[in-house]
Amino acid sequence: MPAVSKGDGMRGLAVFISDIRNCKSKEAEIKRINKELANIRSKFKGDKALDGYSKKKYVCKLLFIFLLGHDIDFGHMEAVNLLSSNKYTEKQIMKTLSSGGPDSMDSVKQSAALCLLRLYKASPDLVPMGEWTARVVHLLNDQHMGVVTAAVSLITCLCKKNPDDFKTCISLAVSRLSRIVSSASTDLQDYTYYFVPAPWLSVKLLRLLQCYPPPEDAAVKGRLVECLETVLNKAQEPPKSKKVQHSNAKNAILFETISLIIHYDSEPNLLVRACNQLGQFLQHRETNLRYLALESMCTLASSEFSHEAVKTHIDTVINALKTERDVSVRQRAADLLYAMCDRSNAKQIVSEMLRYLETADYAIREEIVLKVAILAEKYAVDYSWYVDTILNLIRIAGDYVSEEVWYRVLQIVTNRDDVQGYAAKTVFEALQAPACHENMVKVGGYILGEFGNLIAGDPRSSPPVQFSLLHSKFHLCSVATRALLLSTYIKFINLFPETKATIQAVLRAGSQLRNADVELQQRAVEYLTLSSVASTDVLATVLEEMPPFPERESSILAKLKRKKGPGAGSALDDGRRDPSSNDINGGVEPTPSTVSTPSPSADLLGLRAAPPPAAPPASAGAGNLLVDVFDGPAAQPSLGPTPEEAFLSELEPPAPESPMALLADPAPAADPGPEDIGPPIPEADELLNKFVCKNNGVLFENQLLQIGVKSEFRQNLGRMYLFYGNKTSVQFQNFSPTVVHPGDLQTQLAVQTKRVAAQVDGGAQVQQVLNIECLRDFLTPPLLSVRFRYGGAPQALTLKLPVTINKFFQPTEMAAQDFFQRWKQLSLPQQEAQKIFKANHPMDAEVTKAKLLGFGSALLDNVDPNPENFVGAGIIQTKALQVGCLLRLEPNAQAQMYRLTLRTSKEPVSRHLCELLAQQF
Repeated sequence: MPAVSKGDGMRGLAVFISDIRNCKSKEAEIKRINKELANIRSKFKGDKALDGYSKKKYVCKLLFIFLLGHDIDFGHMEAVNLLSSNKYTEKQIMKTLSSGGPDSMDSVKQSAALCLLRLYKASPDLVPMGEWTARVVHLLNDQHMGVVTAAVSLITCLCKKNPDDFKTCISLAVSRLSRIVSSASTDLQDYTYYFVPAPWLSVKLLRLLQCYPPPEDAAVKGRLVECLETVLNKAQEPPKSKKVQHSNAKNAILFETISLIIHYDSEPNLLVRACNQLGQFLQHRETNLRYLALESMCTLASSEFSHEAVKTHIDTVINALKTERDVSVRQRAADLLYAMCDRSNAKQIVSEMLRYLETADYAIREEIVLKVAILAEKYAVDYSWYVDTILNLIRIAGDYVSEEVWYRVLQIVTNRDDVQGYAAKTVFEALQAPACHENMVKVGGYILGEFGNLIAGDPRSSPPVQFSLLHSKFHLCSVATRALLLSTYIKFINLFPETKATIQAVLRAGSQLRNADVELQQRAVEYLTLSSVASTDVLATVLEEMPPFPERESSILAKLKRKKGPGAGSALDDGRRDPSSNDINGGVEPTPSTVSTPSPSADLLGLRAAPPPAAPPASAGAGNLLVDVFDGPAAQPSLGPTPEEAFLSELEPPAPESPMALLADPAPAADPGPEDIGPPIPEADELLNKFVCKNNGVLFENQLLQIGVKSEFRQNLGRMYLFYGNKTSVQFQNFSPTVVHPGDLQTQLAVQTKRVAAQVDGGAQVQQVLNIECLRDFLTPPLLSVRFRYGGAPQALTLKLPVTINKFFQPTEMAAQDFFQRWKQLSLPQQEAQKIFKANHPMDAEVTKAKLLGFGSALLDNVDPNPENFVGAGIIQTKALQVGCLLRLEPNAQAQMYRLTLRTSKEPVSRHLCELLAQQF
């Protein structure tokens, strides 16, 4: 229908169309149409002659009714009479209706191509090509741009199955692309989008060309290269419009062009130019452009022509890794650093990735650990640097250092004589930390058992000191690690005969010979007998040093490939950059020479896809022992590596029919009511407040029990691991931790728990998994009731579970204008909560910033006129609704006071968040 100018008005037509669109049912629409048809019929048959405007209005109404699918059996003559009108706008109606010969045929061809595409996608076998192929390809020459666009979509789909049949489309696609790229915005007026000629068709043509290798015909290839250079040149020109639509269309063509250049990987000049163009986007204010630039440069880094050009942007990429707020952009920056790494910059990149690992998101920690381990191994010239790097990995992110990583360092140390002494000295020093990760104990036990004699000459690391240091960690380790340490002890008897009496006393102790774990008991008995019966020569033969491991592909690289991370393994697969680089020896997962049963890291979570090779499962009681490392930088319970896929992938919103489908094995027993448990302990509120701005730590500890927490939240879902450690040597009986919902909390928060073993051995640790779903905003946390029997006496404990409403915060970025506009909208008195309070802690800006980020909101820069103030924004995600939240914190250093203001769309939420956050300062 022709556009109606403001002068034309036709208000009656607009009102009629609006009435039809507002109809709630088909019956109401038919009733309104019949009423209008009766009115039009009466006007046409009336005695009074209609003027041209009225005829035009009523004909347009009839046309609209006809387009809705209703039959029109009158009004045709009135429509024809409009042709005799003296006014152009009235003639135009009939001209539009009566025109469309060639255009109609173009529409038919366009619709046919799109219909064939849908049919092919639904049933490929029903679309025989044969003689149709040439006709489909020939559509690329059509004069109508809509037909060409539809044809390109169809050919792109078809050529993926039969590329040779459609190879003739390459020259036609290049020709069409050349015409579009070289045209001015005025040449294709009907298909120009914000001064960009036919952007959608250009993108489709570039994608079609990516289905084939570079053109073999020199003329076609030259014309295509000219097109690509033209696109790169236009990207450098000043924009013709400040509209975002212009830049989006222009950048879409540019990125698709760069993708084609990368796909061909045969034009060094274009590759370097593409790299330089992407480098300009690395500091663009638009997050999406930075993400796309990093992603494309990851691929460019693998090309021999552009690798050096990519390396020139290393400082910018490192800065992005440190400062980007978006986790996906930070991950792409880490991927790019991994891809651009070579021998010249390996130490710098590994150092930056280790530094980033300390604050990296849990979702990507394991992948970064694997990449750091691979880079350190591949580009290690000084193997002492490699050992330092892996030990740093264990120190910083021990829970994410998988078996493949620490197996690998043991292989390399075993195979290289020049690093064994340094490794023994370094791991000895690392074990002296008061809270070192269990993986460090495993590495230390193995290396000192094999090469401890290399540092035994120093009084500070004499054999008795080495043994005492290892044995001080023994009772804090899992069964698997204790089994490894027992093997180390028997190795010590061979290496250091002076320790024989001490070690035999340990093996003879009742806690070993009568251990509830069969594996530990058997080792203690066998090792004690071996050390007592065997002669020195026999002992030396049985316990000789491990031989070198055979060469094979790094198991770390294989694990990274399985994860299918972006660019995973690409730097190592092709051998492009450092053909002489040594793939450091080894591949077989080592264990101490006498260890034959449990894997050194038991799969306590039950989340791994398969057990490690050649490692029978640990016995049922093989829970990790208590390791209090929550206050250290690693801040993780010593569980052994938990794969990120298992830990986070199940935090996606559950299916509607199964609101808590995150857990496969829920506990069937009903939770006791609040009346069945005692009141929370007096310090419960204080313990809860410690977790408002953090997710990991020790929730409770006394002389019997330690409870640790590790949690992760996404949108309105969360997963929490509770670790119960028995600090005594006596077994806990009837151990029963239960989550209780006081008041109406059951309708506001859903918590589903996994069963916990009813017995907890002395010195052992068990874990409980909680899956959490926020249904509505809530004010009171759930309660955790822990009951057990110790030495026959019942023990009971009630705590507040660290699940507060701010855990479901999603940080939200806002411009200053948007913030103040929203701030004014939330101006009702009941929507604001404000509190002025005295500072309880030193007023440090960095600490304050960290607490606000831990609270869950995004910190907005350059919003508050006073740079000393903090402004934040976020959305509380619940299943029922979303609650927007704005906050402003004004510190007064002179008076040692704060003023905190929160505004949300719900009064109780404003007050509760204000109280929670105020207690943190």
